Amino acid sequence: MDIIVTAERPQNDQVVAKLTVPASEVDKAIDKAYREIARKYNFQGFRRGRAPRPVINGIVGRDAVLGQATEDLMNEAQPQMFEELDIVPVGRPDYGEERLVVVEHEDLSATVTVSVPPACELDSYDAPGINMPPANATEAEIDLQVEQLMNYHSSWEDDDADRAATEGDVVVVDTVSKEGADFLAGEDRQVSLSHSHLPKEYVDGIVGLKKGESKDVEWTQGEGDDQKRLAVTVTLKGLKKSVVPELDDAFAKKSFGFDTVAEFRDAVKDEIEQDKKTSLPNLKEDRVVEEIGRHLQLEEVPGAYESQVFSELANEFLQQLQRQGMTLDMYLAARKVKNEDFIADLHQQAAERARQSLALDALARHLEFDATEDDVRDEFARAGVKDVATSMDEFTRNGQMPAIRESIRRTKAVKWLVENCAVTEVDEIAEARAKKADGAGATQDDEAKKDDEAGATQGDEPKKDDEAKDAE
Repeated sequence: MDIIVTAERPQNDQVVAKLTVPASEVDKAIDKAYREIARKYNFQGFRRGRAPRPVINGIVGRDAVLGQATEDLMNEAQPQMFEELDIVPVGRPDYGEERLVVVEHEDLSATVTVSVPPACELDSYDAPGINMPPANATEAEIDLQVEQLMNYHSSWEDDDADRAATEGDVVVVDTVSKEGADFLAGEDRQVSLSHSHLPKEYVDGIVGLKKGESKDVEWTQGEGDDQKRLAVTVTLKGLKKSVVPELDDAFAKKSFGFDTVAEFRDAVKDEIEQDKKTSLPNLKEDRVVEEIGRHLQLEEVPGAYESQVFSELANEFLQQLQRQGMTLDMYLAARKVKNEDFIADLHQQAAERARQSLALDALARHLEFDATEDDVRDEFARAGVKDVATSMDEFTRNGQMPAIRESIRRTKAVKWLVENCAVTEVDEIAEARAKKADGAGATQDDEAKKDDEAGATQGDEPKKDDEAKDAE
């Protein structure tokens, strides 16, 4: 289709375009609408597809025919407009309050307002510096991995310390339900005061108790008509502590299949370094993109754009769950996450991704990165498309090619950042453990996160000899 599109410079995150569809294209669309209606319906006295226009106008109505022709025409012209302007729309275009209707033998003209991602600037266009774990496994990383593996062999034993229960403890309690809390009732129940599935009020009631002490705890659950009162009496029977066996050559042999502790640690080291070969490049990209996002000069991401990124993230996540044979309800239940907490976290991720994307767009413009035809063709080829030319034509007709070019420019910006950023190697696990030892509040979860970023394999026991070679 031949169309004419002119546009002003984007203002307030919007592009105002003047779209003109020539009269020849309008007439083609009207002819097509008549033919389709003639084939779709039976008109008495005429073979299907042979009813003349006056008959169709008298039964279906000329306004209905022109309405269909207008819709068909705009469905074809709108994606082409996006392609001509090379823009990725945010939401649906606005054609104003006036209803568009084609007129035979006349051009169809429309003023279209299209929301687009904001064009932002960075406070610095230099590649930022980032911290990265070293490629080789450090002693602190090996120690942490060994400790995690040893924790799988730990046992819970009575803690005779004369102290009150604190948040995070594992305790033994007797709980009597006084109203509506039968699911908590029981004797000599071992519970963890860090488990999110326990009511917060119940956990808070146990915290502070000493062995032999009891407490009445009351709280409400639900809202409105569904609100109900719960009440229990809880008695602290004892505290539990985790006891990890001593790691010596005999235990290394029995539990991990290595003759000595030294061999076991060497295997852990090899596995950490093997994992780092794939994890560190991804980590470097993530950190440099996160860092460039902090240089974006934008107070708040526009709501419409954040919502669009949110939808993209949600669809990606749901597709990932579907590939794993899970539903969202199954995922949330398995991880004991509330739906509203999941949604809030996803919105936060969407806001962060939106800022990073806008920062990459700004950098790509500053460095004058472009997406050439060869770049686009290579992108489709890398995606494993069988017929690249056909797929490219389909994406162009659907107005999806601007998004492909946008992605290519962002990828070039990421590559430039990775190649030019200043990297400082930091033993992050050692730092986190030192802070914890100094009482700075670093938690085991913090260490586990650092460890995961550094690429250490969580919870996999190293394999020995031929098994290790096969795994590699």
